[in-house]
Amino acid sequence: MTVGHGGNVIHELTVDHREVEEMFDRFNALPPGHPGRRDIADEFTIELVRHSVAEEIHLYPAVRQHVIGGDQLADREIADHAKAEQLLKKLEGLDIHQAEFDTTAAQLITEVTAHVADEEQNLFPALAAACTGPELDELGEKVRSAKDKAPTRPHPSASDTPPLNKILAPGAGLVDRARDLLSGRGRR
Repeated sequence: MTVGHGGNVIHELTVDHREVEEMFDRFNALPPGHPGRRDIADEFTIELVRHSVAEEIHLYPAVRQHVIGGDQLADREIADHAKAEQLLKKLEGLDIHQAEFDTTAAQLITEVTAHVADEEQNLFPALAAACTGPELDELGEKVRSAKDKAPTRPHPSASDTPPLNKILAPGAGLVDRARDLLSGRGRR
């Protein structure tokens, strides 16, 4: 079992995956309409957005550069992110007492679970085979740094490809973190 953040990019992102899966389990353990479901949805939204932005800024360009067939792999993963981000945005606007809240959350969990399995079974092994240990370690540092500056709310219309995502994400992240601080979102 992977424990704690740090290390190479694959370890870092795998730890993120396990953390989000744990949030999904906590979410699903509560009955529909329970107020705790909103708090947990806010938690996994924050984590998924930060994780996705970091992957789009650093992981997918590395996959394109180092992995044979990397363009197709990266494009598929970015398309998965776009679907998830649309669902996160929709979920953000729904009240927990609406039936659509539960169906949207279930659809999101299904999408993210399939995306995680695909990354861990296909993308991560291909990247590990194509990069050196130091390259993977450097990517891990870049991903951790990007997550610290990334937005915490879904921005489906924002660019998900370089160079615009590298320019715009930190600014959106700053605004999102200020909004979160003021509202208390993600700190319950």
